Amino acid sequence: MKKAIIAGLASLSIFAGVLAPSPIDSGKVEAASSTSYKDKAVKEGKKVIGTKYKWGGTTKSGFDCSGFVNYAYKKAGKSLPRTTTELYKKGQKVSKSKLKKGDMVFFETYKKGASHVGIYIGDNKFIHADSTKGVTITSLNNSYWKSAYYSAKRI
Repeated sequence: MKKAIIAGLASLSIFAGVLAPSPIDSGKVEAASSTSYKDKAVKEGKKVIGTKYKWGGTTKSGFDCSGFVNYAYKKAGKSLPRTTTELYKKGQKVSKSKLKKGDMVFFETYKKGASHVGIYIGDNKFIHADSTKGVTITSLNNSYWKSAYYSAKRI
C-alpha cells in the first residue's frame, strides 16, 4: 500500500511539474513584448514627422506633445493617459544615462515641473511635437532642451 501511495505521489508531482509555468520563460516573453511595443511606438512616431503642432491635438491633423506620445503608444497597442501631468505619474524613473528606446522624456518648459514630453529614440535623441517645428527629432544635447530636461520614465 505504501508503495502505491509513493508511486501515485511521484506521478502527480512529475505531472504537476510538466504543467507548471516556467518563470524564466514567462519573463522572456514579457521582456520581448515590452520591447516590441516601445519599438513600435517609436516607428509610429516617426511616421508622423512633419505633422504640425496644435495645442490639444491628438491626430495627424495636429499634435501637442502629450497628444503625440499618446497617439504613438496607442498605435503600438499601449494605452496611456492624455496629459503630460498624467503621463509623468506613470512608470519608473530612469536616469538620463540609462535611457532606452521608448522611454518618455520630460522637460520643464512653460511651467514648473513636467510640462513637455517626448519619446526617447536612442543616440541621445527624442521625438516630440515641438510648438514651432511640429513633430520632429531633436538631440538632448540641444542647448534649450538640455537646460529644460526634467526627468525620464520607463513604462
